[in-house]
Amino acid sequence: MNVTDTNIFKHVYDELKSDSTIDSWPFVNSPWPICSILVLYLIFVLKLGPKFMKNREPMNIKYIILFYNLMQTMFNSYILAYQFITPGVFSYLWNHGCHPDNTKSNFVHELHIASWYFAISKIIDLLDTVFFVLKKKQTHISFLHVYHHVNMVITCFVHLRFIKSENAAVGTIINSFIHVVMYSYYFLAALGPSVQKHLWWKKYLTRIQIIQFIFGILYCIGLFVFNCTYSKLFIAYILFDILIFLYLFLKFYKKTYKSAKDKVQ
Repeated sequence: MNVTDTNIFKHVYDELKSDSTIDSWPFVNSPWPICSILVLYLIFVLKLGPKFMKNREPMNIKYIILFYNLMQTMFNSYILAYQFITPGVFSYLWNHGCHPDNTKSNFVHELHIASWYFAISKIIDLLDTVFFVLKKKQTHISFLHVYHHVNMVITCFVHLRFIKSENAAVGTIINSFIHVVMYSYYFLAALGPSVQKHLWWKKYLTRIQIIQFIFGILYCIGLFVFNCTYSKLFIAYILFDILIFLYLFLKFYKKTYKSAKDKVQ
């Protein structure tokens, strides 16, 4: 190993952050609970679940799904509200979005609490796929769907354990808002055909997600261009990750809505 390699490893190590309080939180203090949850999730949704449901009728879990979607709408609303009611969030992100203010540790701690709530919501999101399996909607379990859910769980907890960037608040605010809209739609759609026929805005859910990714790409590029004092390695990872999401969502949008338009014509 030459000097250059040593310097790279030292630089990466120096970018990692530790905090005795945050590092003691559930799911942050050890990787094993998250790894176990994701392994069980993948085994169930890709193997055991479909095998279990193969010769069975789709389960009638309408009311469970209604409760789940309502709960997710409320939880994401809480995460969003938590950041809005924390005094100075937007002022801090505007003034210190490139270079963090290390003197405001109590305030920054509140942002990390919101990030932890957000990370928990990503674990709960895994139930989306479980419900698809139980309802025998295997066609809904695409690579995009599974990759998105698994990746979000991993990214959130890697961030909390090793990066602890205040900039995560930007993504948390935007994504929580999108999930409030999304789960509100799912809740209404689960009420049945009489309500579904009035839900004309389904395709716009995918559009706002695509807009979210474009904003994320521009934001990450901005952090590089202005040489912001955040983990360059993690920003590069997030940028690469968002580019993959953007490609997959654009592909999904084109396949779902453009194809449907062609059939109508």
